[in-house]
Amino acid sequence: MLTLISSHRTWAHEVAAGWKLAGLCVATLLIVQATGLWLGLGLLAVLALVASGGVGFAGAWVRLLRPLWPFALIVVLWHLWLRAPATGVTILVRLVAAVGLANAVTMTTRLSDILDVLTRLARPLSRLGLSPRMLALSVALVIRFIPVMLARHDQIRDAWRMRSARRPGWRILVPVLLATLDDADRVAEALRARGGAG
Repeated sequence: MLTLISSHRTWAHEVAAGWKLAGLCVATLLIVQATGLWLGLGLLAVLALVASGGVGFAGAWVRLLRPLWPFALIVVLWHLWLRAPATGVTILVRLVAAVGLANAVTMTTRLSDILDVLTRLARPLSRLGLSPRMLALSVALVIRFIPVMLARHDQIRDAWRMRSARRPGWRILVPVLLATLDDADRVAEALRARGGAG
């Protein structure tokens, strides 16, 4: 499967996964609570962080934000209809800043490192009979499947465009969903063949 980690090396690649995940949690809480000038400064801080990784890193980061545009469009149109454009802009900035920051973290952190941190954090749950490794693996698989779903979407969209002059739009949602479920089934089979999550 594909991974979100960027091939463009940055200073953030050298920071420990635990620190990055902790920073992401704190920063996301601040972004959700911020309004007005403070929210704008938060978005500028995220953009500056991304820009510090160089042009190649920033370009890859922007491409990962593409799936947000339908949600952004819905938010804008809904708040224009409600005649509350300021609220819509606030929600939109929060969405871009929070998702953009999360993307920056996953682009500079190996999945195995994230898995190790999540396993350590979930250890107290073993007293309740839950497997920390299984919980961490579930989160890691969700993260790992993001680029897989994006790649499947692009492949099916390109196949549609080669066969039809019409825009694919919503028509490719079912094939994308079925392809994703097929990938998930194959991953489950691979895990079972290797004895499970351990």
